[in-house]
Amino acid sequence: MKLSLNLKRLGIDTHNEAVIYMRRDCEICISEGFSALARIRVTLGEKSIIATLNTIENEILHHNEASLSEYAWKLLGANDGDKIFLAHPKPLHSLSFVRSKIYSNTLTEQQIKAIIVDVVAGRLSEIHISAFVTACASGRLNGDEIAWLTKAMVETGEKLSWDSELVVDKHCVGGLPGNRTTPIIVSIVTSFGLTMPKTSSRSITSPAGTADTMEVLAPVELDMKTIKKIVAQEGGCIAWGGGVELSPADDILIHVERALDIDSEGQMVASILSKKIAAGSNHVVIDMPIGPTAKIRNMEVAMLLKDYLEDTGERLGIKVKVVFTEGFEPVGRGIGPALEARDVLSVLKCEKDAPQDLRDHALVLAGQVLEFSSKVKKGEGKNIATEILDSGKAWEKFQAICKAQGGMREIPESKFTHQHLAKKDGKMLSIDTRRIAILAKLAGAPESKAAGIDLHVSLGQEVAKGETLFTLHSESKGELEYALSYLEESNEIIQIQSAE
Repeated sequence: MKLSLNLKRLGIDTHNEAVIYMRRDCEICISEGFSALARIRVTLGEKSIIATLNTIENEILHHNEASLSEYAWKLLGANDGDKIFLAHPKPLHSLSFVRSKIYSNTLTEQQIKAIIVDVVAGRLSEIHISAFVTACASGRLNGDEIAWLTKAMVETGEKLSWDSELVVDKHCVGGLPGNRTTPIIVSIVTSFGLTMPKTSSRSITSPAGTADTMEVLAPVELDMKTIKKIVAQEGGCIAWGGGVELSPADDILIHVERALDIDSEGQMVASILSKKIAAGSNHVVIDMPIGPTAKIRNMEVAMLLKDYLEDTGERLGIKVKVVFTEGFEPVGRGIGPALEARDVLSVLKCEKDAPQDLRDHALVLAGQVLEFSSKVKKGEGKNIATEILDSGKAWEKFQAICKAQGGMREIPESKFTHQHLAKKDGKMLSIDTRRIAILAKLAGAPESKAAGIDLHVSLGQEVAKGETLFTLHSESKGELEYALSYLEESNEIIQIQSAE
């Protein structure tokens, strides 16, 4: 006997988790012994997924009805009223591979591919994916496994291709608040004539990702056809990668990593390079900030990650150039989408009060990207990048890209602010980049676009008692108070060396 129910759409968002909703007292639940959190195979036509059961005890569903999370709805291509068929799932081989990795065994290429295929198909629950993410953390992936994971993540999604032989990209490993160089670099590089189809991520553990900041200025949720059109017209774009099914496994893994606050080296490499390869890039500059409170704390870890990135890139046919940069303090003044967008525009417009560190950082990295071109001699890239920025061409190009992506937007302003003052005279000794990022997140960033922190000081600067060190921005009074409670409970995020 086939077990079937009619679908009713409830519009429930579970992000990237497939969930089925059924009445606890429906005949199928009773006869098959299905209870909450059971795994059920759901079939519609030729498509099939495995979903986690959530049970309902009211009249929102009739006895002959079931519903799905929006993610499951999308996976099945379902419509209201469709008849779905239910069954107990067959054992998944990929789960035995996940368990093997939990016990620190080395996986084969086929085993890793099986896990990623099941992740993308929605056959693994978030509990299973969390176990896999955790089992791969803390250096438990070797070079072969990292390369195979990257390859599997590329192969289970869409892939862009371009007519140009040289397709460039830039990525930052993260961990340094305010380091929003990408919009500036894309504008410079495409002004020079190189192809740079930039697909960026949203925040994982930071107050803003490139896509979060760019979304303040222009639409970033672009489909594949639109991206190709924009790149053909302008030479580049700055889009959200999650909107075009490039390495879809990465978006699912990132969602779990965000919840666990984990960003391990092996999965970081696979995440970065799978997106670049899927976007059609073949030459990539990686910005790697190093500092005591940055994501990369010391040169030993930096060299390990550099070797993984370059080795994995070589195995998969792309040139990777890692650039070590200073990560002792935030870059620019703003931390949070709108505040970072403001800094980006001030650099592109060459305004006199633009943050010089953001400008310099962007020019160094843009120069490295330009040196992939046979027309640029080694060591000349930064000079060429500077000329393009100072001429106004980069600003013109950025406006053109924004227009092509749907039009430039006004930067929002926060409703609530709080000024944090220096408690004594002295010299700026250190800024805890990790905790200042946490503070910006507690204030509402990146979900609240105008939330974040505006820095008014930098390392080495002399400050006076009562001087404003930074301004906290929130879009709600509750978020501001939440952030302030963290600020009061923690040690000084900014350390000042007494002048005495």
